[in-house]
Amino acid sequence: RHQRCVTSLKKEALSALLAFTSWVWNFEYFVMKRILRSWAGPVHIALAVVGFSYPVYTNGSCKVIGGRVQSVCTSSYTTMHIKARCPVYPGSDTQRFPVPDDKVCWARNWPEYSPVNYTAPSLLQQPDWADPEISSFSPQFNSLDGSVDRTSHDGEYCVQYGRPLNPRGRTGLTGRGLLGRWGPNHAADPIVTRWKRESDGQCVPHAISKRPVLQFVSIKRKDCGEWAIPGGMVDPGELVSLTLQREFSEEAMNSLQASPEERDKIYERIKQLFSSTGFQVYKGYVDDPRNTDNSWMETVAVNFHDETGDSVSALPLQAGDDAGQVCWIDVDSSQTLYASHSQFLQIVAKVRHAHW
Repeated sequence: RHQRCVTSLKKEALSALLAFTSWVWNFEYFVMKRILRSWAGPVHIALAVVGFSYPVYTNGSCKVIGGRVQSVCTSSYTTMHIKARCPVYPGSDTQRFPVPDDKVCWARNWPEYSPVNYTAPSLLQQPDWADPEISSFSPQFNSLDGSVDRTSHDGEYCVQYGRPLNPRGRTGLTGRGLLGRWGPNHAADPIVTRWKRESDGQCVPHAISKRPVLQFVSIKRKDCGEWAIPGGMVDPGELVSLTLQREFSEEAMNSLQASPEERDKIYERIKQLFSSTGFQVYKGYVDDPRNTDNSWMETVAVNFHDETGDSVSALPLQAGDDAGQVCWIDVDSSQTLYASHSQFLQIVAKVRHAHW
């Protein structure tokens, strides 16, 4: 009897020890998770400062079980899109189905969700640069489909019932809207900057922060009237580096309308600037008002800096066909810009140790 009592006490002691150990492990896991989460933002900023791509948004994960999205947007650091849920779709009178913040993520069960289907009439005429309707062809999503890149910078995305799902969640509208491709639509954004200078050539410090003020080349978009970085779509099979040069010369220098002599001069200056080491500011999903549940914008944003002011800065700016105006604008947090362009410039200002 005494032996059984001792054995029972040993078992109880062992159980208590295991329970305590499990509690300690769970506590350590919780603490480390909180620490890592609190450090995630500063680590991303630090990576940007030393020259690595800094994603303003990160991708979630996705699992499809029985044709239903089981989980998406599970990353702790995912920032939900806002401009992609604008009430009225750009260039139309089409109203999006309202999506509150707590219903954006696909993982949130929402049987009442009834998005409006809209594809611009111009796309239904099947221009060469756009996909046909999804029912008439079989695109190879998440891969290089011929010369069309259907991969996402943010990783693999979900495809449900033959349609790709926006990796940032619901937008209140299905179809392609104004976007040519089902799934990711790839763009390139050249952020050309210089220092704001006095007449004597000295850099201008900001009155409050005392940091030097950056300026960037900005265009005023004709479609919405917002100021933006002069970017554009990557053509099938085109290198992003060439897209950056082409879009800047066409949108900010109006090279297509220039004389052969002027065009050569423009290309030479742009080639000189763009051959320098560019800083990749961002690569990934863009919170764009044209996005839908099935089509979305992604970009590669690169900063090219005219340090001395004698490269592109010496050329007169002239708006291209898609731009209403073009000019040098001070980089400042008070500026309201198109899509995610303000976030891109904030990173540039941090890296260049400039005013923001």
